[in-house]
Amino acid sequence: MTSNPIRPLDGITVISLEHAIAAPFCTRQLADLGARVIKVERPGNGDFARAYDERVKGMASHFVWTNRSKESLTLDLKQPAALAALNTLLKTADVLVQNLAPGAAARMGLSAELLHQDNPGLIVCDISGYGKNGPYRDKKAYDLLIQSEAGFLSVTGTPETPSKSGNSIADIAAGMYAYTNILAALLQRGKTGKGSSIDVSMLESLGEWMGYPLYYAFDGAPPPARSGASHATIYPYGPFKTGDGGTVMLGLQNDREWVQFCEIVLENAALGKDERFDKNFKRHEKRDELLATIDTCFGELTTAQVIARLDEAQIANARLNDMAGLWQHEQLKARQRWVDVQTPAGMIPAPLPPGVNDSYPYRMDPIPAVGEHTQAILQEIGLNESQIQAMAESGAI
Repeated sequence: MTSNPIRPLDGITVISLEHAIAAPFCTRQLADLGARVIKVERPGNGDFARAYDERVKGMASHFVWTNRSKESLTLDLKQPAALAALNTLLKTADVLVQNLAPGAAARMGLSAELLHQDNPGLIVCDISGYGKNGPYRDKKAYDLLIQSEAGFLSVTGTPETPSKSGNSIADIAAGMYAYTNILAALLQRGKTGKGSSIDVSMLESLGEWMGYPLYYAFDGAPPPARSGASHATIYPYGPFKTGDGGTVMLGLQNDREWVQFCEIVLENAALGKDERFDKNFKRHEKRDELLATIDTCFGELTTAQVIARLDEAQIANARLNDMAGLWQHEQLKARQRWVDVQTPAGMIPAPLPPGVNDSYPYRMDPIPAVGEHTQAILQEIGLNESQIQAMAESGAI
């Protein structure tokens, strides 16, 4: 790697009217690749995600995760001077990302149609719950609500209790598709010279990730049953208790592995040849009977002993880790996946983005304080000290 490597998005400027998770997660990944991301926030408190909790040295866990390597510009876009400053920035920007309330950006004159009049190469990415049209266009959308609408809750949890994902999976899905659509639009602009208008829906993003259960229930067929941490249709596949109180996660993918599992892990070769269990659909149907057999065996072993047998049989397995275990994961340490990032409250560790590219390092710059870069950015677009002072006095910044 050269001493001053070029990142893929060096020289690209992104303006983001963002809050919560979907848009900030998208733009942080653009910043990881070198883009300059100017995050427009409300004067005073900024992005409301800053106040979700105080778990990271007084800062919010969601905010810390999704907002490094950005510049914070505070603007009250209801005031003409602030909106004018934003429009000046957009005349030379490469990308605008926004996930404001439905219709809010268009009401401020920030539609792709209007912005392209001054900047034909601008890529405008709108992120919303349900998209720009259709009967749900104006509905508010939060992560849990989209998990429900997309059918995620219907296949996640136990038979008695639908359960949401432990992370913001609908927001993450939308942020990922906004990110990849913007990368594609930059490539397209390189060929045509023209910008794009991108409409990303949280429902459609999570709906794509629901492809397996969707097709499993094709043509009115029963959907996958809620089965906790176990696989809904493959067995044995899921968590199993061990004799020392631990839990081991394991997964069998085929009938050959079932024979290996019986011979080496359960030490019961005859079971592997039993015609009652020689196909996955049979094991799935008799999972309660097999669970009793597996529990009897595992109950006499420690977690380490079970994992050793599974490894010997080349059966995929994992520990049931918690967050403390993930912070200390030996594989992440061995691959040097942690770096320190500066914040307004001091240095904190952060995981490097997934994917190791040997031609450039990811950008891992500080997390900004609210409005930290406001004055510098306004000066950059030509405002003088008295104009900036007037905006401050009126509450525009």
